[in-house]
Amino acid sequence: MSEAATAEQEREQLNTGTKAVAETHRFDEAALEAWMKANVEGYAGPLEVRQFKGGQSNPTYQLITPGKKYVMRRKPPGKLLPSAHAVDREYKVITALGTTGFPVAKTYGLCLDEGVIGTWFYVMDMVEGRIFWDQSLPACEPAERKAIFLSKIKTLADLHNTDYAKIGLEDYGRPGNYMARQVDRWTKQYKASETQLIPEMERLIEWLPKTVPEQERTSIVHGDYRLDNMIFHPTEPRVVAVLDWELGTLGEPLADFTYLLMNWVNGSISTIPDLKAHGIPTQEEAVEYYCSLTGRSGLHDLYWFYSYNAFRLAGILQGIVGRVRDGTANSPHAAQQADRVVGLAEASWKFAQKAGAS
Repeated sequence: MSEAATAEQEREQLNTGTKAVAETHRFDEAALEAWMKANVEGYAGPLEVRQFKGGQSNPTYQLITPGKKYVMRRKPPGKLLPSAHAVDREYKVITALGTTGFPVAKTYGLCLDEGVIGTWFYVMDMVEGRIFWDQSLPACEPAERKAIFLSKIKTLADLHNTDYAKIGLEDYGRPGNYMARQVDRWTKQYKASETQLIPEMERLIEWLPKTVPEQERTSIVHGDYRLDNMIFHPTEPRVVAVLDWELGTLGEPLADFTYLLMNWVNGSISTIPDLKAHGIPTQEEAVEYYCSLTGRSGLHDLYWFYSYNAFRLAGILQGIVGRVRDGTANSPHAAQQADRVVGLAEASWKFAQKAGAS
């Protein structure tokens, strides 16, 4: 088994299913049940609470009743940065998109009263289906693999085509200058968590802000659109719910789509020798399909966006490394991320050179 496949398998085992609620994430379940009775239409107890495994920064729980399952996402307890863990923003975008038929879970209520369970939270439907952790889809036949990838791309195009103002999301984010703000954000996170000098990161921090492509379109962006952040129908190759909207905002749709394309250039499916035989669209086919759905004649500045995406991921992983340094990381694999940061920085600089950096 390849190193990438082993990593995917470990990630699936760490993140799949539920567990007893962690001691640090417990709350007054009777108070939650009273709130559910008062605010969730059709609620009927008794209530059993389980916690989903995984590293979500917003603790996520399965709420089980005799007739139905729900999901609750809450801010973590303790002192937080003012803009972090904005479950109210997640609730807002999921609720708004639900009115359009876009595949999201049905929402039932948002609670901003910290007196109920100690933090803000919201409750939504528990969507049953399949989550695919391995991008190569080893358990699927080629025809299904292709249909899954096309559904994933079409769902993202549908998101980017959504009239955000029409559904009340005109204040969901600042509409301009998205890429410059993102470069600045991840630069600051990297610097705040820096544990070693990486020459490529220093060059990127200088080059990226000077070369930001002009933003031609503004749309709702997910911010972390990948295969394991969506639920597929139990038997059909179609997306039934997109999950984890924590990084969602208004911004440059190409940031979302090129993040998805990283699977072809630097991800697990980049090592598949014959994509056509495997059933996965080629990168060129993926681009052509997305462009046909979004009314584009082609994509611009691809190497710049690839460089940015690798840089952003390096910043995210460096944040984990920094939390190891500070003694606040809760992942047993957090210390291993330091080597990945170096590799991503090197890959990002190679993309930057293809985009004209010297």
